[in-house]
This record gives sequence, structure tokens and C-alpha cells, in this order.
Amino acid sequence: MIQIIAGEKGKGKTKILIERVNSAVKEAKGSIVYLDKSNKHMYELSNKIRLINVKDYCIENYSEFIGFICGLISQDHDLEAIYLDSFLKIAYSEGPNISLILEKLEHISKEFNIDFVISISLNEADFPENVKNNIVVSL
Repeated sequence: MIQIIAGEKGKGKTKILIERVNSAVKEAKGSIVYLDKSNKHMYELSNKIRLINVKDYCIENYSEFIGFICGLISQDHDLEAIYLDSFLKIAYSEGPNISLILEKLEHISKEFNIDFVISISLNEADFPENVKNNIVVSL
């Protein structure tokens, strides 16, 4: 399952994402990973959540990003959910690529039974039609 928190930059998407991940970890039976473009929110996250600064891993395009996600899944069979902040930056997604990347993540989600909760700095109206049904919060 993919859930999207949408809204322009500075609207509070990260705050909502952090609240959701900290709430989810209390009931999680497996592990949860939080991907971000920095370590800025390290102290806001529960210590049971693994924070990964994606910028540390030399990812240069969306294809490498998908490979990175698959690598995380392959090394952690207890992985339950991945929370992604600043999605457009960490996934190197621009314009039409967003649909392609989200389709790949949807396939990965179904194949490995992993939930993705994603913050994306776009207005709901700017999303492709096939993605809008995944928006759970629009700011």
C-alpha cells in the first residue's frame, strides 16, 4: 500500500509523517525505516525507527533509488514499512517520472507486503490522475 502526504513546501508534511511513523512503530511487529535527505529529524523519531540519510549512498537517479529500496527490503525480511520524506529529492523524481516510480513502488509493496508512506511537495491538483487515489493527506 502506498499513502501520500501531499502539499507545497513548508505546509507541515514532515510533521505529519513523523507523527505517523512514531505512532506506527508502537504497534509494529517488524521493523520500520525512515528515509530522508539529511539527519535533521533524528531526535524527533523513536529510537526503534531506523533513519537512513539517502544522500550518504551516492544515488544519482530514480533507477538507482529503486535499486536502493530493493536492497533495503532484501536485507531485512522483517521490514514492515518505509516512510519517505522529501520524496522528489531523494528519489530524483521530476515531472512524468513520478508516475513511473510510484508504479514501481506499488509493485514492490504488493510483492513484499511493505507499506510506503510518502511526503511529496506537490499540490493534489498537480498529481497524475492514476496517483491521486493514494493521497491520504492534502495540505
